[in-house]
Amino acid sequence: MSGSSPDEHQSTIPELGVDAAKAAELVGARLSQDVSPDRNLATFLTTSYEPEAAQLFGDYLRYNLVDREQYPAIELMEQQCIRMLGALWGEDPGRVVGSATTGSSEAALMAGVSLLRHWETRRGSGGRRPSLVMGANAHVCWHKFCRYWGVEPRVAPALPGRLGLDAPTARELCDETTIGVIGILGSTLDGSYEPVAAIAGALDELEAERGVDVPLHVDAASGGFVAPFLDPELLWDFRLARVRSINASGHKYGLVPPGLGWVLWRDHETRSGKLTFRVNYLGSQHSHEELTFSRSAAPVVLQYYNFVRFGFQGFRSVHARSRAVAVHLAGQLRETGRFELLGDGSELPVIALAAHSDVKLRQLSTYLADLGWAVPVYELPPDLEDVEVLRIVVRNDMTAAAADAFADAVRDYLSTSTK
Repeated sequence: MSGSSPDEHQSTIPELGVDAAKAAELVGARLSQDVSPDRNLATFLTTSYEPEAAQLFGDYLRYNLVDREQYPAIELMEQQCIRMLGALWGEDPGRVVGSATTGSSEAALMAGVSLLRHWETRRGSGGRRPSLVMGANAHVCWHKFCRYWGVEPRVAPALPGRLGLDAPTARELCDETTIGVIGILGSTLDGSYEPVAAIAGALDELEAERGVDVPLHVDAASGGFVAPFLDPELLWDFRLARVRSINASGHKYGLVPPGLGWVLWRDHETRSGKLTFRVNYLGSQHSHEELTFSRSAAPVVLQYYNFVRFGFQGFRSVHARSRAVAVHLAGQLRETGRFELLGDGSELPVIALAAHSDVKLRQLSTYLADLGWAVPVYELPPDLEDVEVLRIVVRNDMTAAAADAFADAVRDYLSTSTK
């Protein structure tokens, strides 16, 4: 028996259901007006993947990652991904330890707790409030960590030409209460890399001069899957002794559908033992290190698939193409003479631009939305006095032709908005 068709104003479950085809049609119709994912230039998340990857994802969506006794091959895949990432990030794959998470935010929270527990073990609180040093461009997950665990956030203010943290400021903000410094490899504000090696050097000097040992965590949510392939000479990872842990998002430039994050520590000693729970679940003992519990194994399966499918050269080719498209598009926008580029795609393939006074970015964003492009406009940290920025994230599904079409749309807006 068919039931009545629910609408967007319905707030209760229908008394009667409908058949599967009708339900799928209703849902599809409700969602059909949303922007196409490949034109969603707001998100860093992967929005396209091969049919074989989609098939694998669907096949393993019903497998629970935490059922390690029942799915030992998936557990082995997770550990292999951790070792591969450890090697990619400059550490002996036999030493690194880590975990898959539901996203990089969860990974960051786990890394933060590890920093806090190590600080408590080394120094004890002595009634002092622990602190965490970061730049104004740090992701909100770090502020959540500070609020939830009672840590003082020491945030370097944004300055013209410097949205993130630099080495002198990092050193200045650290003292005996500091549990760690967060270095950002790929800011969501402008796509830039913070000078992680210089920050590590400043912390080395701090320890040598004052005996204050402050570990460095690298939030490589996006850059962790870009820099190793495109900027191998850049020192930011476990090759720096000061770096104790790294988080990254597999579902961003790791090319995995949402949601997958990774957190890695240099070794067992670096990761706090207080993070590990021994869980007797479904008849066996396992170490449990995640904040969450049950979740699909499909993203982990896809991460392993991508490593095997693309290899190092394939990842480099994919990201080099995205960076080239971003730099090309940034050049076209610069040539209009109407924007100031804060990010030009030369690090992360991300473009961030502020406008001259005669261009209203929010109106431009609305104009582009009418053409099917989703482009966010947001304010920079308040230290910079209400500076608005339009950001364009270039992913592997944006072609050079699409970038040209986007640039044409911007030029069309500029030509009509000043008449």
